[in-house]
Amino acid sequence: MAMSEISRCTFHVFLSFRGEDTRKSFTDHLYTALVHLGIQTFRDDEEIERGNNIKDEIEKAILHHSKISIVVFSKNYAASTWCLNELVMILEHKKSSKHIVLRVFYDVDPSLVKNQTGSYAEAFTQHEQNFKSETNMIQRWRNALKEVAAIGGMVLQDRHESQFIQDIVKEVQNKLHLISLYVPPYLVGIDSLVTQINQWLEQDGANKVGIATICGIGGIGKTTIAKVVYNQNIPRFEGYSFLADVRETSQDCNGLVRLRRQLISNILKGKSHKLYNIDNGINKIKEIVCCRRVLLVLDDLMNWKK
Repeated sequence: MAMSEISRCTFHVFLSFRGEDTRKSFTDHLYTALVHLGIQTFRDDEEIERGNNIKDEIEKAILHHSKISIVVFSKNYAASTWCLNELVMILEHKKSSKHIVLRVFYDVDPSLVKNQTGSYAEAFTQHEQNFKSETNMIQRWRNALKEVAAIGGMVLQDRHESQFIQDIVKEVQNKLHLISLYVPPYLVGIDSLVTQINQWLEQDGANKVGIATICGIGGIGKTTIAKVVYNQNIPRFEGYSFLADVRETSQDCNGLVRLRRQLISNILKGKSHKLYNIDNGINKIKEIVCCRRVLLVLDDLMNWKK
């Protein structure tokens, strides 16, 4: 990804990690899990070409335009001067903003990071030999590691890696106030349709009111497709709601009132409002959506007029 492209993006999560330790394993799985739920994530892969102005570009394009940094500490993290400089940058940004830092300790004890023992001690022995005239820089690296590890974080230890990744993703969702819908982990044959709908949302539905329908006989996966599209796009909207089983619910006594109440609560992030009748609900919905970009999915809808 070129730097000019990165500068135009806004990311929810910035991943900092030691490439040779976790690039093709843990970090790749974590990145995939985040992106699958529509969480826009920048992976600072060390394979990206390092230009003279890369530090300025990373700071401007990523740290100033992301809400969360996930720092993955591994056995050889401290051996990378790039990772250490990046950590200093992240912590400095945290002090001057509401930036959130999630600490992940992958096959390394937090005390080793904090006290700089074991492989971290070996790394700093090498740094002190290579940068004899840069004692202030080395001290900043040491202080950053002590600061970030003293607060603790999420530790893999003897847990299953897949569950560990799920816990990290849930924590990110909580921090971003995103609630994704469950979909099976392995889906076949829906990618092309999901891509088409996403492209429509990005283009035709970006700056105006738009309606898309997913039609077909029962059992072909319409609801699953709608859930995937919903999960991947909720970060782009100010409000969002997925109303399931609309046809069945609307036939119940006060069913439409309950649906409208749920819609309002979803858009207002949990705030409840009393609705006494259908007309009252319609007026309230018009009031709260008039100045917001809202993603609304109505599942199993048979009657548009309702």
